[in-house]
Amino acid sequence: MLIKKRLILITVAYWVFLVYIVAALVFWFIELDKQNRQMNNHRLSELVVSDPSYHEKRKEIINELNRKTTQYVAEGAVFLGLIILGAVFMYRAVRRQFALQRQQENLMMAITHELKTPIAVTKLNLETLQKHHLDEQKKQKLIEMTLQETNRLTALANNILVSAQLEAGKKSDLEELNFSDLVQSCVNDFMRRFPDRVWQSVISNDMEVEGDPLLLQILVNNLLENAVKYSPANSAVACTLTLEASNVTLTVSDEGPGIPPDERKKVFQKFYRIGNEETRSSKGTGLGLYLCKKIADQHGATIKIESKPGGGSVFIVKFLNES
Repeated sequence: MLIKKRLILITVAYWVFLVYIVAALVFWFIELDKQNRQMNNHRLSELVVSDPSYHEKRKEIINELNRKTTQYVAEGAVFLGLIILGAVFMYRAVRRQFALQRQQENLMMAITHELKTPIAVTKLNLETLQKHHLDEQKKQKLIEMTLQETNRLTALANNILVSAQLEAGKKSDLEELNFSDLVQSCVNDFMRRFPDRVWQSVISNDMEVEGDPLLLQILVNNLLENAVKYSPANSAVACTLTLEASNVTLTVSDEGPGIPPDERKKVFQKFYRIGNEETRSSKGTGLGLYLCKKIADQHGATIKIESKPGGGSVFIVKFLNES
């Protein structure tokens, strides 16, 4: 709310200042033109009609008036153009700065929530194990829950670190790898973490791509995490890996509310999340899909979102065959 008020105040002050500058420019143009005409009228009044060169002198004075007027108009237009151009750049820079500040505040709020929850759960589980003599089954369940929360922290740390590395332009060493095994491993991990979820996977064998194993694992995990996060707990999540027109294609779909067409490009922006941190209920930092896009670009792949009949979203990552 504070940022919005500051933005409104700065916007109003900005437009008032801009209007003042343009008005001052117009005022001085009118004054200069008025002064120029007065001087030329004075010179015309001094001419003697009986002078043989009267018409030539009169024509020269009028031409001088026209030249000065043209000069003032040209200079005024150049200054006005520069002022408007600078104003547009300044306005856009201020808007971008406030948008970035708002995104960073949203990120800090999200990260704070993302950190507090697994840390609190992990602490509670460890204190329970320390204070109470539990049977083996309950111990294993608490340990499993603690490991899941630790994995959440690891994923969050990886997203932040990889995001910083990609922003810095760091290039990864690509290698030939079995993408089928990597995707199957990610799906198996999510099946263990969410045993009550309906999982549908069709993963073709021996799909090979050239890439960074860690980055591709983050890509797959973020897509699966997104599908789980934004769909009902009893709905299905589907993951397929196939070969389409010689291109290795990964598809992850869910049965959630879907993403509106006008939001489908925005969700790949850094820190962007649909809604705001005060109203949205799902956890997240706004880095997951941003990283998916950056990782796909670095691997020469495309990523897009399509609507699923009956509701839901479909994320399609296609590794383009350059041969």
